[in-house]
Amino acid sequence: MATIKIKQIRSKIGYPIDQKRTLSSLGLHRISQVVEVEDNPSIRGMIRKVHHLVTVVE
Repeated sequence: MATIKIKQIRSKIGYPIDQKRTLSSLGLHRISQVVEVEDNPSIRGMIRKVHHLVTVVE
């Protein structure tokens, strides 16, 4: 199974609750935190929703 690394680059303060919950679902809680999750369409959709707060680390 393929994995993908995601890094939070901006704070979630001031953003809508659904975007905050999306970051939580991805396992991100702090700026500069990197998590490794499996790469599937639902994770890709979550990344797309908060693309302005995260980056994909290769």
